[in-house]
This record gives sequence, structure tokens and C-alpha cells, in this order.
Amino acid sequence: MARRHTDRALAQTDRAVERAVRPTDPPTDEIAVWTGPDGVDRPTGQGVVDLAARIGVALMATGAPAAEVVGRVLAVTRAYGLGSVHVDVTFSSLLVSYHRGPDSDPMTILRVVPVRSQDFTRYTRLRALLDSVVARPRPPAEVREDLDAVIGAPHPYRRWVVTASLGLLALSAAVLLGAGPAIALVAFATSSLVASVQWRLGRLGFAPFFTQAIGAAIPTTVAAAIAAVRSQDLMLALSPSLVVAAGIVVLLSGLSFVGAAQDAIEGFYVTAGGRFNEVLVLTLGIVVGIVAVLAVANRLAVPMAFSARAVGSVSPVLEVLAAVGVAACFAVSAYAVGRGVLLSALAGGSAWVFLLVLGWLGAGRPAASAVAAFLVGFPAQLVARRMRVPALVVTTAAILPLVPGRLVYQGIFQAVTNPSEAGLGEGLATLLQAAGVGMGLAAGVTLGTSLARLLLRLRDGRRRRNAPGAAR
Repeated sequence: MARRHTDRALAQTDRAVERAVRPTDPPTDEIAVWTGPDGVDRPTGQGVVDLAARIGVALMATGAPAAEVVGRVLAVTRAYGLGSVHVDVTFSSLLVSYHRGPDSDPMTILRVVPVRSQDFTRYTRLRALLDSVVARPRPPAEVREDLDAVIGAPHPYRRWVVTASLGLLALSAAVLLGAGPAIALVAFATSSLVASVQWRLGRLGFAPFFTQAIGAAIPTTVAAAIAAVRSQDLMLALSPSLVVAAGIVVLLSGLSFVGAAQDAIEGFYVTAGGRFNEVLVLTLGIVVGIVAVLAVANRLAVPMAFSARAVGSVSPVLEVLAAVGVAACFAVSAYAVGRGVLLSALAGGSAWVFLLVLGWLGAGRPAASAVAAFLVGFPAQLVARRMRVPALVVTTAAILPLVPGRLVYQGIFQAVTNPSEAGLGEGLATLLQAAGVGMGLAAGVTLGTSLARLLLRLRDGRRRRNAPGAAR
């Protein structure tokens, strides 16, 4: 009898423990389970899937991050009633697949993105079009016509305006680095020439690696010519190294390092890997162009001593104004208009103010750059939404003044002009510091953007719950 009671007590204990540790839901939260047909007829499904693929490719071509591409495409398909849709984004392709059930053929489209560039005007218009479609779905054929109109619309600026904006970007960057009026004008002319040459080489079909190498060789050649003239006791006030550093800032402005970091953090590792490789190859092109010219100048005994400043120092007010110019000119070169340019300018100036304050507090350049990028990325997401400007426009332009163009050139210069073990080690250490600044910028702006998005989602959810007529 006692043993029967003991066995019963043990059985009850086992059941109690099992109830305590066993989950109530199946462990299939992250596994998509198809539930049944969604009632969408085949012609409508084909039209929506084709429209969704066109939308995704257009967003990718204008520089949108992978997470936004997937989210926007799924939002459009859900608006038309398509329930089981899978979107896969890689670096250069987009796949949209619509599963219609076990007894029907799936619909799958794979499209390749031939060209990717930062085009903030088309990006803004695409977002506005997609918001209207999600709010009020229209026939896919009608939306396709509007989409083609957005893609085929002319740019808001002529080519000479973009070229001039890149030249002004270099001028502002040179002033930010301490250049005087003469060297700033030389940087303007040189970078305008680089922009024009790169555009023409791209139209002729040159690979981006070679256009970057040629683009980097042009300001380095100009700097070497200035150094040769200065060696004859002329143009003593010029600092040729600042011409190259300003040109590097312009060449780095079109790279999607922050976008690559954001894709990696959000889980799109293949796309992030492709973007990182692109940034690496294009940066290597810059290095090759600079190294080739410096090697020739060194062989010809041209004295190109590296200098941090031209003559004297720059006042903090002038530095902030120069940072505003860098951000605003980049926004114009990426075809931003109106409020986008204004917000970009304000964010760029704010980023430099944060950098100066953190430097006065004793923070190192990588840490200060990361915190400054965070302090810009977080409010930019909130303010840009209120101003109806994509946050990507603001954050991309805002961190450009913080790009370590001078450190990149200094590291390359140290390694090339002093090929000994000490010079190579010093140059690599400087380049690693520049890479640390770049990683800090990417991490800071991505963290700020992610936290702001989380805050916005929580606020929107609270508003929906508190809205009149919401389910309790």
C-alpha cells in the first residue's frame, strides 16, 4: 500500500514538472507554414508579382537597404491579398515567389539589378508611390504605368550642376581639413575634373575599379605638380596633401559602407558581403591610383611632405560651416531636393559639432565618430519622418564630413614614401585607424537608426491600440 502511494506521488510530480516546462505553442515560430489558398486569381497574382519585382529592383537601384526592399515588396503584395509570398534579396538580384498552394504552380520572378547608385529623388518618389498603393490598391497595370513614369522621369539637376556640387564638396572638405583659399579652389577644380572624367568613363563602359583609380590619380598628380612648383620657392602657402585628402572624401562619398553594415546587422549577410566587397574593391582602386602617382613622384624626387594643416588652424565656426557644405553638396550630387538638402546640411553641421565636443572631452577619433554618428542617426530618423523626407537621405549625407579622407591619404603616403619596415608599419597603423573610424561611423548611425525605428514602431502600436474603435 505504501509503495502504491509512493508511485502515485511520483507520477503526479512528474506530470507537474512536465506541465511546468512544456511550452504551450509549437516551436515553429520562424518556420513559414502555408495555411490555405488566399483566393487571388491567376491573372491578378501574375500582375502583382511582376509589379512587386519591378518595385524591388527600382528600390535596390536607388540605394535602398535590403530590409526596406523586402518590407516594401511584402507590403505591396499583402495589400493585394497575396498571403504566401517570399522575397529574397542578394547583392545584385531580387527574387519574388508566390506560393499558391499544394495543387497550383508557384509564381516566381528573378530580376537582376544592373546599376546601383544613390538617387534620392527617385527613392523619395518611389516611397511615396508605394505608400499610396498600400493605402489604396489600384489595378497593377495602372500602378505599373506610374512606376515607369517615376523611373523614367528626368533628374532634377543638369549634369553640370552635379559636377559643380562635387567640386564644392571637395572645396568644403579642403576647408574642413585646414586649407586656405588657394588650395580650396584647386580642390574644387580638381574634383570637378574628376567627376566629369569618371562620368564619361562610366558611359564608355569602364569598370568602377578603373574609374576610381583614375579619379584618385588626378588629384594626386595635381598635388605632385604643386609640390614640384613649391620646391622652386613658389606657391609656398599651398599644402598639396590637402588636395588629395579632399579628393578622397569625394571618391568615398559614393560608397555604401554604411548600407553594407546595416544589411549585415539586419541579417542580410549575402547582400552585406557583396556590398562590403564592392566597397573594398573601389577603395582599393583609390589606393592603386594614389600609390601609382606617389611612386612616380618619389622616383622623380618630388618633395611631397605630408602636412596636417596648410597655414595655421581653422576656427570651429568655419569647420561647422564647411561640414554643412559637405553634407549639402553631397545631397545635391545624389539628386536630393528641397527639404532633403536642408535637413542634410543641418545634420552634417550637427555631426561635426558633436565630433568637436567629444574631442574636447578627450574621446579618440574612432569613438568620437561613432558617438557623433549615433547622435545624428537617432534624431534624423524621427525628424525625417515628420518632415516626410527619407531618413536614408539625411544620414548618408550627415556622416560624410566625418569620413577619414586625410587619414587614408596619410597612411598610403607613409607606406609608399618610406617602404622600410618602420614606414610600412606606420602606414598600416594609420590605415587601420581610418578603418576604425569608418566602422565606428557605420555602427553608430546604424544603431541610432535601429533604435529610432523601434521607438517609432512602439509609438505607432500604442496609437493603434488607443485609437477609437480599436479591439480591446
